[in-house]
Amino acid sequence: MPELNTAVIPREIGDASPPMVATTDAPACDLCGSEDAADGATGYDYELLTCSNRWRFVVCRRCGHCWLNPRPAAEALPVIYPPTYYAYNYERISAIARKGKEVLDAGKLRSILRISGGTPARYLDVGCGDGRYLEAMARRGAPRSSLSGLELDDTVVAGLRQRGFDAYREPVESCSRFGDATFDLITMFHVIEHVASPRATVERMAGWLAPGGVLAIETPNLDSLDARLFASGTWGGFHIPRHWHLFTPATLTRMLESVGLEVETIRFQTGHAFWMYSLHHQLRYADPPRPRLARFFDPFSSVPPLVLFTAFDRARASLGAKTSAMLAVARRPA
Repeated sequence: MPELNTAVIPREIGDASPPMVATTDAPACDLCGSEDAADGATGYDYELLTCSNRWRFVVCRRCGHCWLNPRPAAEALPVIYPPTYYAYNYERISAIARKGKEVLDAGKLRSILRISGGTPARYLDVGCGDGRYLEAMARRGAPRSSLSGLELDDTVVAGLRQRGFDAYREPVESCSRFGDATFDLITMFHVIEHVASPRATVERMAGWLAPGGVLAIETPNLDSLDARLFASGTWGGFHIPRHWHLFTPATLTRMLESVGLEVETIRFQTGHAFWMYSLHHQLRYADPPRPRLARFFDPFSSVPPLVLFTAFDRARASLGAKTSAMLAVARRPA
């Protein structure tokens, strides 16, 4: 891989560099508590250029878990998650890409419901975004009042409540609205890697599950081909500095089992955006940089490579390969 040219990390518009943001230390492994960690990947905010900090992942020598240390402080969150962040603004994604995602999401939901036993009586989507999974459950006949969502954007939550859903603006880590054994199904798609304490988060959600209830978590897979190819810091799954914890199938299974859940399956999903961002970062920040070629690998606007990498990962997953996104489905014992 070519060396990165950090001189082109600052914003491309104007001459001002992005600010340095406040950080907080995270010395201990969230899974096992050990502070014995080896240095891992390093890098910058290659995607949004919100800050000039150079960030570092570390890997626990005891259990193999990977996390960002230091990580952004609480006061830095509005900077690293600007209003233009894609999770708040799906309109920036091309119409073809949105349609393709709808098809993939529908298949993912069907596979979860086959394991959980059909449409749940009570459902919670953590990090529900625009409510597309809540709407999917409503189309299956579930009353909207039985469909709950947690999100961190006031405008989004207000819109969901107007549509009849039981939505709240609260982080899952501190949410106390739900009692024990409330939900038959909880989903969390690409959220667990963003939270400060994944284990505490999973433990809280496990308590919300009814006996026999199912928790489905989708997250990047550090044990994948593209994660190894771009391990120095440009892998799209690093999503620096917004991904704070990264898992392998082994560490994700260990965390779920540590809170009393039984893992029923881990399935590998397409990681097309991770492949594309990895190539984008390598080209955009090469020496010399190749910004025009890098734009060809923008996962939000460039359809041909998106189709190519989606097909590539689907074929690999069908043959048993570990792709760069994984879906773990676990059950609370009856």
